[in-house]
Amino acid sequence: MMSKNNLIYIIGFMGSGKSTAGKRLASSLGWSFIDLDRKIEERAGKTIPQIFSQDGEDHFRAVEADVLKSMGSLFETVISTGGGTPCHGDNMEYMLKTGLTVYLKLTPEQLTRRLLNSTGERPLLKNVPDDKLPLFIEEKLAFREKWYSKADIILEGIDLDTSILCSRIKASQSS
Repeated sequence: MMSKNNLIYIIGFMGSGKSTAGKRLASSLGWSFIDLDRKIEERAGKTIPQIFSQDGEDHFRAVEADVLKSMGSLFETVISTGGGTPCHGDNMEYMLKTGLTVYLKLTPEQLTRRLLNSTGERPLLKNVPDDKLPLFIEEKLAFREKWYSKADIILEGIDLDTSILCSRIKASQSS
């Protein structure tokens, strides 16, 4: 079985800064970085909004799980996942088994501020009017929390300090 120290999965709601944090963390550790959504787009040959609109969310989730599990043998890699990745199939259990999971936890208010201007490019927000966005985020986040809260490390806050994350990771590896 592979050591959990070889993979770090960054999870959290859309807009929580997973890709930014993942790139910074990989750079700090001297590891590779992979954005799961970009890998899905490469595999499918289309954008995520196109996959959702042409093939549906179920197809997207099947491809997502397949791409996620194809990364299990990677070494020293930080992977930023999609916001829904941990909440489908056995993805969260898989990530917990094969790597260290880090949940970037933001409040619904923080997420609303971040997502207000990017709803058009996010398939799950495409049909949510701006005035309904706070309630949508609150409900979706509450639903997903049962998966997110299983993460090995939970970091709260909007301005993530990568050095704190690195310290937490090192501490979790030695315990």
